Parts: sequence; structure tokens; C-alpha cells
Amino acid sequence: MNKRFRRRVCLMLALMLIFALPSALAVTVLTPKKTDYTDRQAEAERAIRKRKVGHYGMVPIYGRDIEDGTYEVKVESTSVFFKIIEAKLTVSGGEMTANITIGSRSYLYVYMGTAEQAGNAPEGDWILGDEGQRFTVFTIPVPALNAPFECAAYSRNRQMWYDRQLLFDASALPEEALAFELPDYELVEKAVIGFETDGEAEPDDDAQEAGPMTLEPVSLPRSDGEYSIEVNLAGGSGRASVSSPTLLIVREGRAYARLLWSSPYYDYMVIGETVYENLTTDGGNSTFEIPITAMDEPMEVIADTTAMGDPLEIEYTLTFYSESLGDKSRIPQEAAKKVLYISLAIIVVGAVLNHFVKRGRR
Repeated sequence: MNKRFRRRVCLMLALMLIFALPSALAVTVLTPKKTDYTDRQAEAERAIRKRKVGHYGMVPIYGRDIEDGTYEVKVESTSVFFKIIEAKLTVSGGEMTANITIGSRSYLYVYMGTAEQAGNAPEGDWILGDEGQRFTVFTIPVPALNAPFECAAYSRNRQMWYDRQLLFDASALPEEALAFELPDYELVEKAVIGFETDGEAEPDDDAQEAGPMTLEPVSLPRSDGEYSIEVNLAGGSGRASVSSPTLLIVREGRAYARLLWSSPYYDYMVIGETVYENLTTDGGNSTFEIPITAMDEPMEVIADTTAMGDPLEIEYTLTFYSESLGDKSRIPQEAAKKVLYISLAIIVVGAVLNHFVKRGRR
């Protein structure tokens, strides 16, 4: 009787594991093998976006032209991913230094030069950042105001140097700091553009003065919490994908998505002009929490990948389908968790039953 009961228990455990196995394997499918990208033409046509800094006709201003003191100044960057949120310029004896604050902890070092020069320079020449909870401060020399200069930045996640250019704008200096009055470079630039276009449409002042475009997440008539939603990715070479359904988070009535990519090589995403960093830190596939700015229609995004060596920004569209909104248990990762819990429960129950069977035999 004990042998028959034991066989039935073993058969039941085997059947439960067989039915649970496909669900567990569904998650491993999300982890891709490294692909040898041989056809790079489509991606290579999309260059990394670089911003212009400064205005037409700007003349460099050196430390000898400025009264000694500490001033808050505006700093422009060629990259939206290396944004200076605060800068304090110190002038002493004709020399200028600045404390620049980055609104993240993405960069460990900066170097006054190009990325190639930084990689070949001794580590002692790298400038280490002073990290806070959500920011990093670098103290750098400033060769001149109103003139762009090279400032390479070292990414913590990718362990790579990236080329950046910075420009310290002298227009924020108080009048007493300079012995001369600065021209209105924006006005000069508009006049030059107007002359070159010879009567063509004038640039939109509102568009010129607008800051980085931030897109708001859509409102969702659901209680705050976590749900699932179907999402479709289009664009790029077609090799990449995101897990669907994906996690949808409703926060203060607004919709956000946590996307799991089929690759570990995506280091940031851009929606509008806001940068969202990779949340995965253990080397797994890239994960991002982003606002859902449109439902049931394509939403334009940019994702940067280092799969082909040099970082490359690729344009995609994401379409979230409102009719598919459901319980978060439909997400493959959540289903996998349930499978693991069930498997553990089966093992525990099996061990307990095996203990009683052995005890009964004794």
C-alpha cells in the first residue's frame, strides 16, 4: 500500500512539473543570445544627435576679463544626456574653475579633452565626481566663456568615454563682473538668419525659447496600482523586441510602462527630450520605466544601443493597446514567479509526504 501511494505521489509531482515547465521556459525566451550584427546600414544612417551650443558671433571671454568672485552661470551641452542642472563659476587671478552638477549618477569621471584622448590619458588626469544621492558634482577648469570646449564623460554603466562639448554662457554674469557690455547674441543670430533666408518665414520665437520638450503621461481612469498591457514595438532593424504584455503602472492617475527589452545593450531611452536610464544593474536585459504619452496610436521613442560597439540612437515607435489592459499576472515575469512558488510548494509537499511514507514503512 505504501509503495502504491508513493508511486502516485511521484507521478503527481512529475505531472505538475511537466505542466509548469512551459511557463517557466517562457521567461528564458526573453533572454536573447548575443547577435552578430552584420547588416549595419539601416542603423548607421541614424547618427547620434548632437546639439549646437552657443550663438552666432560669440567672442571668447577669459578669466582676465572678469572680476574675481563666484558666479552662477548657465552651461550648454551638446548632449541632452549630459545636462548641467547647476554651475558655479569661480574666478581668481585670471584663472577660472567651475563646480558643475549633473542630475544623475551616470558618470564617474570627466576629462578635459576628447573621448579618445581620455582613454589614452593616465587615470590621474581624470576628474572624479563627488556623488550625492541623485546627482554628481565635478570641479573642472574653464578655459573661456562663450566658447565651446571638449569635456569627455565616462559612463558608469557602459564603462566607456563619450564625447561632449560644453559652453559657459557669460550672459548671466552681473554687470559689475565685466568691464564691457555684452551684445545680445540671440538677436544677432536672428538677424543673420533673417538676412540669409532673405525674407523667408521667420523662426518661431516660442519654439526658439522653449526648453527641453517634456511629454506628459496620459490619464487613465484606473486606481493607482500595477496592471498589464499589450505593447507593440516597430522600427529599427526589426531584431529588437520588448516583452508583451508589459507592466503598466498607474501613479496619480497617470500611465507609466516598465519595458523589458530583448537585449542588455540599451543604456538609455529618450521620450521628447527627457532621458530615461536603464534600471537593470546586474547585466540582464535592459529595463526602463517610461511615461505612456499616447494610447492606441504609435508613440515615438529613441533608444540608444551599444550592441554594435559605438553608441547608436535608433528611432522606434511603441503602441499601447488600451483594450488589453488587465491584471498584472498576465505578464510573463509574474507568471514565472508563480511557477517558481508552485514548484517550491511541490518540493516542500513532496518532502513532507516522503517523510510520512518512510515513517509509515518503519
